[in-house]
Amino acid sequence: MRGYAVVVDVGKTLSKVSLWAPDGSLVDRRTRPNERVAGPGYTALDAVGIEAWLAESLAAFARRAPVESIVPVAHGAAVAVLRNGRLAVPPVDYENPVPGAERARYDVQRDAFARTGSPALPDGLNIGAQLHLLDALDPAILAPGATVLPWAQYWAWRLCGVAASEVTSLGCHSDLWCPASAQPSELAVRRGWAARFAPLRRAGDALGTLTPEWAARTGLAPTVQVYCGLHDSNAALLAARGFRELRDAESTVLSTGTWFVAMRSPTVPVNLAALPERRDCLVNVDAYGTPVPSARFMGGREIETLTGIDTRRIDIAPDQPKLVAALPQALSDGARVLPTFAAGCGPFPHARGRWERMPADEAPRRAAVSLYAALVADVALDLIGTRERIVVEGRFAEAQVFVRALARLRPDTAIYVANAQNDVSYGALRLLDPDLPPAGDLVRVAPLDVDLDAARRGWRDEAERMENAA
Repeated sequence: MRGYAVVVDVGKTLSKVSLWAPDGSLVDRRTRPNERVAGPGYTALDAVGIEAWLAESLAAFARRAPVESIVPVAHGAAVAVLRNGRLAVPPVDYENPVPGAERARYDVQRDAFARTGSPALPDGLNIGAQLHLLDALDPAILAPGATVLPWAQYWAWRLCGVAASEVTSLGCHSDLWCPASAQPSELAVRRGWAARFAPLRRAGDALGTLTPEWAARTGLAPTVQVYCGLHDSNAALLAARGFRELRDAESTVLSTGTWFVAMRSPTVPVNLAALPERRDCLVNVDAYGTPVPSARFMGGREIETLTGIDTRRIDIAPDQPKLVAALPQALSDGARVLPTFAAGCGPFPHARGRWERMPADEAPRRAAVSLYAALVADVALDLIGTRERIVVEGRFAEAQVFVRALARLRPDTAIYVANAQNDVSYGALRLLDPDLPPAGDLVRVAPLDVDLDAARRGWRDEAERMENAA
């Protein structure tokens, strides 16, 4: 890195923007909870609110340091449609339902999983389903003259005025991309959407400099370079590959946030078409265009549902010893959580989640929720053939019951945690400097001193029974 850099990270739950010194040290970080807003016939992402907050944050950073580059990162299940140099409509929120009749019409047009690596996901989690919905609402939205951008590249365009597409977002369970051939899917070509994609660029390409509007709005220099950017889970994967323990080695990165996404980097080719499509497995595409076997579940959302919006979460640092100490009693009392609390997602997408013997006290309840997250993650990791080593990154890397239970459940796998403060951002910065050293080392996770074998067998048997009966 030749100068100060900003990473703009637009997640599903939070938007984050961070300022980094040339040596890779964090200078400042700001966050904003995201809201959902009303669109024309659907629920939309709050592009206007995020932009106003971003402008204020960049202005604050401009007063602190001479910024030279900006890299955008965003969640994968969103696109922006431009027409006449502006947003044609607000971007669809992927939790917006696609009406049954339209969903049925869309589903019969999808390409096979073996071609796209995209499973059929609920609501608008397939970007193609969002485009189909927009087409059904108003065919003029995607008519000739429109430009379609992935969400990360929308923010790059907004800052520098150059429209681009990029493979980590196009290849993220979108139905729009064929990872093996690195080409748009037949669906995307047939519906005319492929012709609307902005030109394909690499994640690390500098697209252009800050527009005069944004230079004036923020006080940043007009020479600031804006980079193409990438999908957030792929940024986490790129970050993890910066550690020597993972370089050129069989490994899996488990990125944790609203979504828990496991992405495996095998050292030998795997049969991607053999992944179990109906259990939320998919094929991602990394920043260099390589297909990556992946599995996911909505772990952060489920934890929020199970612990309650107003109760303390499972990752609060001062509470960790108390939660670890509470787990044996929760197990002894038969407390457990069964999947799934995010319908249509994860390795048990059709099972209806429930508590058994929910503890009255908060600590054992949160400990049981943490174990639940580890049990679901354990299944997801098995589905993609994970072995040898795992790096858990993101917010829930700090949840001791979760990571230590996972280490106990997988005794033949070395499990590490990464510095939660620089995961996705560090991956984005590695686009600027591939040799940027990580801030800190990976830390090997010590397994819980609790026998989980019987609990694991019983939980898996019941979860499978529930899924098969659904």
